Amino acid sequence: MKKILRIGLLILLLVAALMFWWRHYFVFGEGVKAGDLNYLVRKGYIFKTWEGKLIQTGFKTPLPGAIQSNEFDFSIKDDSLAVMLERASGKFVELRYREYIKPLPWRGMSKYIVIEILDIRDPDQEKQTLIPYQAI
Repeated sequence: MKKILRIGLLILLLVAALMFWWRHYFVFGEGVKAGDLNYLVRKGYIFKTWEGKLIQTGFKTPLPGAIQSNEFDFSIKDDSLAVMLERASGKFVELRYREYIKPLPWRGMSKYIVIEILDIRDPDQEKQTLIPYQAI
């Protein structure tokens, strides 16, 4: 009987660990978003994380007849990326991100984590080629 309980407990712990990994560490999606950087702030009670908002062109309407700006909330794990974006408020930026199913407190408040800055420019500037900076 004890052997069955141990095996059952071991299986239960493995399933719980797999579910935790799936919800918090499995990369659900990757992509690129572009828009005007609204703000970037470092905040949190225990874990200080970088949180930002990107305003994209166009509108989305959750309800018929309503108008709402298309916003992209994101977090940044790498401090060096955040320092580069800190000075880009109000500028047009292109960001590469990873999407997780659920956020972790020490990774950020958003399920979208920025991993690379592809471009930073003034909104009225022509597109110029910049060397991308990637966080590891």
